[in-house]
Amino acid sequence: MLLKTLAALVVLAPAAALAATAGAPDAAQVWLATVDKGAYADSWTAAGTLFRAQITADKWAAALKGVREPLGAVVSRKLASEKETATLPGAPDGHYDVITFTTSFAAKASAVETVVMAEEPTGWKTIGYFIK
Repeated sequence: MLLKTLAALVVLAPAAALAATAGAPDAAQVWLATVDKGAYADSWTAAGTLFRAQITADKWAAALKGVREPLGAVVSRKLASEKETATLPGAPDGHYDVITFTTSFAAKASAVETVVMAEEPTGWKTIGYFIK
C-alpha cells in the first residue's frame, strides 16, 4: 500500500487549488499552505484520486490533527530537494515528483516535510505527505 510504504502519515493534494500549469514544487507549496491553515478537509477534497481511495476524509483530518497541530505554526519552509520518478512502490507507473522541504515549526525547530506529487490530467496533485 502506497501510504504505508511512503510514511506513517500520507496525504494527497488539493485538486482545485492547484493550477494545471504549475510545477510540482509550486503545487506542493500551495497544498502545504492549505494544511498550514488547518483546512484539512479541503486538503482531502482536493487530493489526488489514489490518496482519496486509501483514506477517508475523517481519518485524514484526525491524522493531521494528531501529528501536525502539536508542531504549531510554520516559522519557515525551504525547498531542499526534488526528484522526479516514473515509479513508486505500490503505485502504478506514472509521472511523480518527490519533494522535500526543510521546515521550522513553532514547537519543532528542525523538521523535514516530504510531499509526493503525481501529475494527473488536471495538474500536479499531492499523493503523499509526511514529517520527520
